[in-house]
Amino acid sequence: MFRFPAILLYIFYLVLFCNEEVNAEVKYFSFTKENPQISLSNTFPPAQGWPKAKLAEALLYLEEAGATAVIVIHRGQLVIEWGDTAQKTSSHSVRKSLLSGLYGIAVQKEYIDLSTTLQDWGIDDRPPCLKETEKQATVKQLLQARSGVYHLAAAESADMKMKRPSRGAFLPGQHWYYNNWDFNALGTIFERATDISIGEAFYAWIATRVGMRDFQSGDVQYKWEEVSLHPAYTFWISARDLALFGQLYLQEGRWGDSQVIPADWVRESTFPHSKMEKLGYGYMWWTHHSGAYFAAGFMGQRVLVYPQKNLVIVTRVFTGSPVFAGLSQKMRNELKKYVDPLTGSEFRNFIDLIIEAMPAKQDNQVLQDPHK
Repeated sequence: MFRFPAILLYIFYLVLFCNEEVNAEVKYFSFTKENPQISLSNTFPPAQGWPKAKLAEALLYLEEAGATAVIVIHRGQLVIEWGDTAQKTSSHSVRKSLLSGLYGIAVQKEYIDLSTTLQDWGIDDRPPCLKETEKQATVKQLLQARSGVYHLAAAESADMKMKRPSRGAFLPGQHWYYNNWDFNALGTIFERATDISIGEAFYAWIATRVGMRDFQSGDVQYKWEEVSLHPAYTFWISARDLALFGQLYLQEGRWGDSQVIPADWVRESTFPHSKMEKLGYGYMWWTHHSGAYFAAGFMGQRVLVYPQKNLVIVTRVFTGSPVFAGLSQKMRNELKKYVDPLTGSEFRNFIDLIIEAMPAKQDNQVLQDPHK
């Protein structure tokens, strides 16, 4: 059955009345959740001074585009939290940026040296095995998606398969290609180096330190495929936990009095080490010429960090809960037919609507850490 969006009813209500009545009604309309057990308002104070009619317009646009949850934080204040923000759903490729954060901590703890090679870590794969030249790829090159290893990988999309260069086409470091083999092998290296699972590390090193409410160490599951020895690692994580991760990066890895992720790592990993026509790529983070950077996943999972605007935006599109992991691929493919993806252009339009709604001059004010 078609679900008429509640917020659309609200918009229709607004246009039926004169401006005075609209202003009076809008004053009491909330874009954050009232239940403190669900809301992030205990972590971030509610934002003040935002024009709610414009926020309603932005939120209506995003809902109609297919989003099922969204959180907007500006200058450490909560602007919007809408949808089921506590529901744990698959992060899809956002997982890569989450692992990037763990790598920053592992490097600081001296578990991993970015100059070490696949050969140093004893990394190989199923036949046809890695060539000696491929084994010279460094951890840093894998983080940059410039390994030159074009072996089949787990959880590859059709687009990845189509664009994958032939084996040996480029030496390590010569060419950027969005490569699931690199990302998956980084998971293997991380666990070998630290002797701790990705889920346990994320829970202990990041989640508990910034107050994530939903993530548990068992919320990282592995997707094994016969084509490779290196599984994909799926994070099942809520929108509100991802918002904390985005805010942590906006604050250059600092939370209150603690430096959770090294500030140098935050800057280095979100620097565009590779540049394409419109975007760049850091250490498993996408970058934009505006200075913003973001994590992006299948169907519209996104975490945007926009330092110049003191802004964090998280969008989710429901593609299944952890129980879906046991479904057959055929069943998952059938369910995908009913998911409305949030496209990159729709996400950009939403960002523009949020920036347009910003109270005058607030985007240039100094960021205040709400956790001090």
